[in-house]
Amino acid sequence: MPDITLTTLVVLCLAAAAAGWIDAVVGGGGLLLLPALLLGLPHVPAAQILGTNKAVAIVGTSGAAVTYARKAPVNVGTAVRIGLAALAGSMGGAFFAAGISSEVLRPVIMVVLLAVAAFVMLRPQFGRAAEDGTAPRVTRARTVTAIVLVGGGIGLYDGLFGPGTGTFLVLALTAVLHLDLVTASATAKIVNVCTNGGALAMFAYQGNVMWQPAALMAVFNLAGGLFGARMALRKGSEFVRGVLLVVVFSLVAKLAFDQWQG
Repeated sequence: MPDITLTTLVVLCLAAAAAGWIDAVVGGGGLLLLPALLLGLPHVPAAQILGTNKAVAIVGTSGAAVTYARKAPVNVGTAVRIGLAALAGSMGGAFFAAGISSEVLRPVIMVVLLAVAAFVMLRPQFGRAAEDGTAPRVTRARTVTAIVLVGGGIGLYDGLFGPGTGTFLVLALTAVLHLDLVTASATAKIVNVCTNGGALAMFAYQGNVMWQPAALMAVFNLAGGLFGARMALRKGSEFVRGVLLVVVFSLVAKLAFDQWQG
């Protein structure tokens, strides 16, 4: 394990707590935690940074998933099936990732995210149909679509590129399964547990997890995740919608900066 100063460790723990909160509400906590790890531990290999990030994130995500499952109307069975499809998709994406240029993907993802942001802003009722009772019945075909396209497709994207996976999950689950944003976020947490678990197992097998700092940061990530889940449950879809837009624009800004730097 590398030498980590007390100041760096405190900053990383605070970043882990904030990332847990963001992840629990709408996904995208990696936008904060990964850069914090890269900046705080500049001499650590990238694989160990990624593995440590997964070890931290899975704890907060699991805590948020349990909190949501107890209080939100989540179909756990469907969520797990989507999660397993996402796990398979991410493994496939990782297999093909070497042949894909991130410089090509970034502009495409930025355009998609801006279109998503415009849609959410122009459709204030998006993600609220389940709350006001106007949501149509979810058919078996839609459930299969969610498993194959949402799980497999977004899992593939996660393996190929990654940024914003949790946010894309929330949006896709809301659109395909007619969920309100709170329930979509809850379902996404269960899916994330599946995908993070698979990735963490691989990183651990390769010896690319710094377990000691990860354990401490995980405590803060869990606290942030529990707080974020409870706040989302209490404040409802309108609150999640606001956070969603902030995260989407932050992701676009990060991708634009990465493209400019590249």
